[in-house]
Amino acid sequence: MIKAGIVGGAERTAGELIRILLNHPDVEVIWVHSQAHAGASVTSIHPGMVGETDMQFSPDMQFDNVNVIFLCGPAGSSRAFMQAHEAELPEDMRIIDMAGDFRLASEDNDFMYGISELNRKYMVHDCFRVSTAGAFAMAIELALIPLAKNLLLNSDIHVTAIASANAFNEAPATCADNVCVKQAFKHPEAQEVVQVLKHLQLSFNSPILFIPMLGSFTRGLLATVQVKCNVDLDVVRQLYEDYYGDHNFVFVTDRQVQLQDVLNTNKCLLQLERIDDKLLITTVIDDVMKGAAGNAVHCMNLLFGLHERVGLLTKPSAL
Repeated sequence: MIKAGIVGGAERTAGELIRILLNHPDVEVIWVHSQAHAGASVTSIHPGMVGETDMQFSPDMQFDNVNVIFLCGPAGSSRAFMQAHEAELPEDMRIIDMAGDFRLASEDNDFMYGISELNRKYMVHDCFRVSTAGAFAMAIELALIPLAKNLLLNSDIHVTAIASANAFNEAPATCADNVCVKQAFKHPEAQEVVQVLKHLQLSFNSPILFIPMLGSFTRGLLATVQVKCNVDLDVVRQLYEDYYGDHNFVFVTDRQVQLQDVLNTNKCLLQLERIDDKLLITTVIDDVMKGAAGNAVHCMNLLFGLHERVGLLTKPSAL
């Protein structure tokens, strides 16, 4: 049985993570840490779990009784945790950074980038630390990885994406009856995308023109990605089918994709269209699941040698 500890347990993504882990057949949640809410019931912050757990937030973090720690705090908190506690952590402790502090490669960073569709084989072999991909980065990368793998990214990349408040770390009330552009051309997750694409296609040197938007819904993310591509659409579709054929959560479809097809799941749906000399890739994910907590559990499954889908077979919201 995998014994899990959760740091930053009062965060919204932590609530989704706890919900998944409580229903995971191979995991026992040992403690959920929150200094600000110590002693309060987990359901006082995450009311959706009433009837599922009677756990309380812990003021302490005991590292000797868990073998995986999820770091769910805001940006900067994971790095602060590692600086404060690195010497106390057992060598074989699995650590999953969900704050994104270790997504970008550097000489002093020993965290694997957490996107299984790229790094699955590395996560299953002697990997102990993973930093999960951002939700926007995840959607864009899944749309482009097969093209980069086949050296087909040779033009500007235009991305327009709309997501819930979760993807911007804002309160859900911000979404109500509202759509607005946020961080146009400057969203930090674009750096993750560039890192991945350059890893796959050394010649990649094109700008990513990214317009992120905040949408009037509580969860979900839809991204459209446009690139110039003169390859026949049937050939391109086969490249995507070949790449994602043995992955468990990414599916290529001919029908128009919509958020309700993926909400509450760890799936990503990709729709490919050819318009003149442009390839349009539309992708949808649940930003709280595939873009955050579901991906973290997916990575945990790989780190412990479990089947990827264990604990993640959830039903989409659409009927």
